[in-house]
This record gives sequence, C-alpha cells and structure tokens, in this order.
Amino acid sequence: MAQPQQSEEAGKPPLRVGMVGYAFMGAAHSQGWRTVGRVFDLPRRPVLTAICGRNADAVRRAADRHGWAAAETDWRTLIERDDVDLVDICTPGDSHAEIAVAALAAGKHVLCEKPLANTVEEAQVMARAAEEAYGRGQLAMVGFNYRRVPATALAHRMVAEGRLGTLRHVRVTYLQDWLVDPEFPLTWRLRRELAGSGSLGDLGAHIVDLAQYLAGEPLAGVSALTETFVRERPLAGAVKGLSAVSGTGTGTGQVTVDDAALFTGRFTSGALASFEATRYATGRKNSLRIELNGERGSLAFDLERLNELVYHDGTEPGAHAGFRRILVTEPDHPYLDAWWPPGHGLGYEHTFVHQARDLVHAIAEGSRPEPSFADGLQVQRVLAAVEESAEKNSVYTPIAV
Repeated sequence: MAQPQQSEEAGKPPLRVGMVGYAFMGAAHSQGWRTVGRVFDLPRRPVLTAICGRNADAVRRAADRHGWAAAETDWRTLIERDDVDLVDICTPGDSHAEIAVAALAAGKHVLCEKPLANTVEEAQVMARAAEEAYGRGQLAMVGFNYRRVPATALAHRMVAEGRLGTLRHVRVTYLQDWLVDPEFPLTWRLRRELAGSGSLGDLGAHIVDLAQYLAGEPLAGVSALTETFVRERPLAGAVKGLSAVSGTGTGTGQVTVDDAALFTGRFTSGALASFEATRYATGRKNSLRIELNGERGSLAFDLERLNELVYHDGTEPGAHAGFRRILVTEPDHPYLDAWWPPGHGLGYEHTFVHQARDLVHAIAEGSRPEPSFADGLQVQRVLAAVEESAEKNSVYTPIAV
C-alpha cells in the first residue's frame, strides 16, 4: 500500500529548504519540515537540503540528528546554493535583516523566526525587500507559530464570524521563569545588540501578534512599564559546563534588556487590551493565556491546555449560560483533518508542521503568506512603542505608521 504513495510524493516538484540556525528553533523548524509531507497532502515536496551554523562539528551533528542532507558554516554559501529554494532563518534577531534581504535578492523564498528584526528600521527594510520580491514570485513569511495552534485558529475563525460581536477587551499574559536564578549566565538573549530586547521581544512579540490576529485589527497605542530585575550576570565561562553565544570567560557582564514588560493598549476599534510578558514568574514554564470579551460572548485559550478553547455564548439565557470547554480535535477544526481521530490531542511541535504546511501551499499558489513581513513590521512598531512609553513612563504613546 505504501509504494503508490511514495511514487506520488516523488512525482511532486520539490521545495528544497536551507536553514540557518540549529539550536532550539532550528530543531523545532526541522521537525516541521521533516514531518509536514508525511501528514498533509502537499502540492510540493519539502526536501531538507542543508543546515547552517558557525560551529562545523555542531552543525554536522544537527544535520545528522534532524535529517538534513548537508551542513554549511557560512549562511552566504547556503543562500548561493542552486539546490536551495527557501531559506529558513532561525538565528538571533541581529542577523535576521541581513540574511533575509540577501536571500530574497538571491531569488529564494524566506521564512524568518519572530520577532522579525531588532528594530523598526530593520523591519522596514525587510518588509520593503519582501514586497519587491513578491513581484518576482518570491514569498516571505514570519514565524509566529502560535497562530497555528488549532484552538487559536478556531478562535480566529469564531471572532471573524461575529460570535463575540463588538470586541471590548483583550487580556494576554506570557509567563516563564527561566531567569529567576541570578546565577543563570549571560546568554545572547540578555544582550540588546543580539536580541534587540528581552521578554518584550522574546515573549511580547508572540502575544502582540496573537492578540492582533485574534482581534482582527491592529493596536493603535500603548502605555507601558518594563523592568530589569537582575542587571549583572555571570559570563558563560564562569558557570561550569555552560556556554553561550555571548562568549566565554570569567566574571560578570551587564544585562542590557528588559526582564519583564507590562503594558496596556487600545485597538483601532477602541477595544482595550492588557499585556504581561516576563521571564521571572516563578513556577511558570511556558504559560501563555489570552481572553477576548465581546458584547455577545467571550473566548479564552491557555497554551498549557492547547487542545482546548473555552467559549461563553452571551446570547444564551442566564439560567444555564456559562463558559464551556471545546475540545479542539474534530476533523472540521483547523488543520485536524490530517491528524488523529477526535480526542487525540496535538502538541507544541505540531504548530511548526502547520506553519510549514501553510507556507508550502502559499508558495505553490503564489499567494501572500500570513503572517507576512508587513505583519512582522507592525508587531515591531508595537514593541518599539512599548519601549518608548516605558522610557517616558507616559500615559499614551501613539504608534507611528
């Protein structure tokens, strides 16, 4: 039974992928590319052509582990390869703009991890390059993978269908605790020149995008506070057995990003929003929660229960109204017609499979993928406005367009 399916797959035009970066996100994206063609019926066949990283031994091990045919140590060499159609960027934010713009100029499609860039100016350059490349038939997408959780995709559909009516409130939190220990070393994520910002860019970018995606409209303004709780940390070499992109050595170095960000916002419709992003919520490992309240109903999603959506229909009689749990595993729920029977849940890794699926279809159809680099630029503008507001401690900071 398997042979006809293999022949059918072999007959599809390949989409040859080259990836820059091989750590946490590189592993997650590799899982997506390796799995997507085995689950979904795709118009093109993803091929894991080459993976790139600066450490030759480490990137070769990553290639063998994750199924990449070749390994490179220079991203410029990767994008020059004739057997690469798409460049997937999973590096720290300081290199996103340079790699993405060069890849688009070389005639490649691009998938870039979030946040799109470290600054609005870099994101603008990337968005312009993506728009010009679209005219040549090349597509660019930013990797906000939480859009691809079936439950959040269903929430998006329900809001678009008017199930909540006029939106009044959105509240979002994204809580982690991996920096609680003051002896945790100074990794690249704690250095502004590499990461752009701290919890704001790392976690805040996700919840800003998810809030705007579910609400179906952009934020118009914010008022913010940020804080850095531990301002000096040991260099990587000072902690036995640990290393980091930030280098090695003894002693300590300055933390130059935020540890936590707290801000309120207003959508273009007038709906209000609140956001909290921190890597200091002791006991919280990856706790993302969003709730939307409208005139006709409410929706809530919790990443720690990612196969569920909680819904309240405000039009029902009060005698038996209340929040109810929707188990998002039915075949008519987003993405789930290709997976398991109802009741068999999915996990975090599947968001990257769905991301790959959507991008492959967009490339085959020549349609603009979502979220686009323009969407990534909008998120970057929000992040910049949060930082500006926090610096001024002002009540309201407009977001420039």
